Amino acid sequence: MITLLLMPLVLPWALAPLARRTVERVRPEIALWAITCATAALAVGVMASLGALLLPLALALPPVGAFAELVRPLAVGPRSLVLGVSVLATGALALAAHHIPHRAAREVTRLRAAQARVAHLPDAGGLCVLDDPRPDAYALPGGPRRPDRIVVTSGMLRALGPVEREALLAHERAHLAAKHHLFLSAAHLAGWCHPALAAVAAHVSFAAERAADEAAARRCGDRALAARAVGRAALAASRTAGPAGAPTVAPGAAGGPVPARVRALLAPSPVRRVVPALLAMALLCTAAGMSSLSGAARLHHAVETAQGEHPSD
Repeated sequence: MITLLLMPLVLPWALAPLARRTVERVRPEIALWAITCATAALAVGVMASLGALLLPLALALPPVGAFAELVRPLAVGPRSLVLGVSVLATGALALAAHHIPHRAAREVTRLRAAQARVAHLPDAGGLCVLDDPRPDAYALPGGPRRPDRIVVTSGMLRALGPVEREALLAHERAHLAAKHHLFLSAAHLAGWCHPALAAVAAHVSFAAERAADEAAARRCGDRALAARAVGRAALAASRTAGPAGAPTVAPGAAGGPVPARVRALLAPSPVRRVVPALLAMALLCTAAGMSSLSGAARLHHAVETAQGEHPSD
């Protein structure tokens, strides 16, 4: 039982290299969905396994055992091993319960600050120009009372030519149209649940940027122009002391590994080798899910046995 519940905590380490290969070999729109869904599924498996692993320690406490109506000690393996793993799971859950709300609140604060910074600016078709010499551009998600906006600084507009600005705006519109901020939010939330999943957030961001790059290239009808716009925007942003204040969930044209994005845009078309990478990712998620369910089922049976509902094995 312990081994089955530990597997979902180990399997996320295999997702980062698999996600890297997926984003390199699969069309970016498909890769973005696949990697994000796999990350979210593994994060759910991690939290479920940690919760199940906490139960033996909790039921070892007399008040909890009496409340659960145990008539004999819970037997799910060697007592020292089970309690040791359960203590570690309790610590991991306590850290998650402390860090996740704080990090989420910090990101919400950054998002609201970015929205407030541009709330007074004129809005021309969802585009607003922020008077800031630092080159930056990002797709700012809105809310119930605030529309989505494309934020471009005056520094970025000065750094690009007219046709490159059009490619940049097409890139940001693609982010907003596809709701890429939701994918980034899910990836970061999953990363706060497990350190291995934190590394996958970068691949989700790269897939989102690649998807927006391809949309901009289709809009402009010129892949070389889109590549030049991405390269010049990133070069301009790299020459400044820091970004103009975009929140983490607001994707921008200068994000991600820019050389890889430019190389992909200069290639004839996106690669389309879909089946092997997606099949491997699906198998990984299936293995994690089956391990969690099997471990939880065995733990439930052990609890019923300790309650006297089944004879001891």
